[in-house]
Amino acid sequence: MPGLPRRPLIPLLLTLGLALFAAGCRHAALAPEVPPMPTSPYAPWTRGPSTDPDYFPIGVWLQDPSNAARFKEAGINVYVGLWEGPTEEQLAGLQAAGMSVICAQNAVGLKHLADPTIIAWMHGDEPDNAQPAAGGGWGPAIPPATIIADYQRLAANDPSRPIWLNLGQAVANEEWIGRGAPWEDYPGYCQGTDILSFDVYPVAGIQKSDGENYLWYVAKGVDRLHQWSGGKTVWNVIETTRIQSKRKATPSQVRSEVWMSLIHGSRGILYFVHEWEPVFVEARLLQDPEMLAAVTAINQQIRDLAPVLNSATVERAQVVSSDPAVPVDLMAKEHGGDLYLFAAAMRPGSTQGAFQLSAIKGGKSAEVLGESRHIEIKDGSFTDAFADYAVHLYRIEGAAR
Repeated sequence: MPGLPRRPLIPLLLTLGLALFAAGCRHAALAPEVPPMPTSPYAPWTRGPSTDPDYFPIGVWLQDPSNAARFKEAGINVYVGLWEGPTEEQLAGLQAAGMSVICAQNAVGLKHLADPTIIAWMHGDEPDNAQPAAGGGWGPAIPPATIIADYQRLAANDPSRPIWLNLGQAVANEEWIGRGAPWEDYPGYCQGTDILSFDVYPVAGIQKSDGENYLWYVAKGVDRLHQWSGGKTVWNVIETTRIQSKRKATPSQVRSEVWMSLIHGSRGILYFVHEWEPVFVEARLLQDPEMLAAVTAINQQIRDLAPVLNSATVERAQVVSSDPAVPVDLMAKEHGGDLYLFAAAMRPGSTQGAFQLSAIKGGKSAEVLGESRHIEIKDGSFTDAFADYAVHLYRIEGAAR
């Protein structure tokens, strides 16, 4: 400025700057802790899955686009896999129904790079399983190096979409006789994709007469993929039919499998809806009114809670006691000023779960979503009963920090 010596201005500005910095530090120390705003896992891709907080991927595996409208009514928002596709006809059918798709990157797919119907590209299914041999029988798994090379090729062809990979049930079931890859290969598979998935069907697909005792395999697999991948986005596939078995999960068991997965950090749920016995039916779920109604209700609840599920997980609650034989797992979220707790009993049998919440004083009430009841909270503590694989979802109004 004219008339003011330059040199004295420097220490003056430094003094003012230090004072403002100190005031800012004091203000920050007094400010309440704010949970970090999560970044959508799909933000790196301009044509990937939606980054809208209201969006949560709910898919169906390898279905004919002619049924897309019916699946959409049940809450499905993405097809995964297209038989011998994508073809022009398949993509047109999905576009007409307003259904997204994850599909192979074939010649037709590459002609549709600007088509928002396609939200990701996929590897071939279950490369970790033993692969059919040319002369009959079974050969080794596909090596991770092949998956990584394919990933680099797919991503180079189209960097605007993520790559999706589904692994077999060995991710959760060590006894699976179809596993063709050594355990040390699994971190390598995780390097060859952006979104990881796996399928395990405890009741209908693990070849155990008491598969209902292993519903927790779905959560075990989600945890393993997070560990092997260093925290990449994980989806998983849920059973809804007999598949090739005489047994199938009940609607309540399917709900438990879904919420166990979500509580352990799954960011996308897919349903396997084929059935081979007594006859092959591609869309068996659509012919099962009871299961279809249950899946539709599950999907509606996921859609309603999508902004919560997409928010950052917070360390605001813990399970302080339950029957050791029936542990209760818990995930806490904050959204819209409210605290949400999602809890599931991880084994069959009944237990009483006791919860302790931090930064809650005095009396409050937890609404148990979808159950038309409330639970009293005293100084951050409450208890609730859990029957076989029960899931309880709690909302505590105004309890977010």
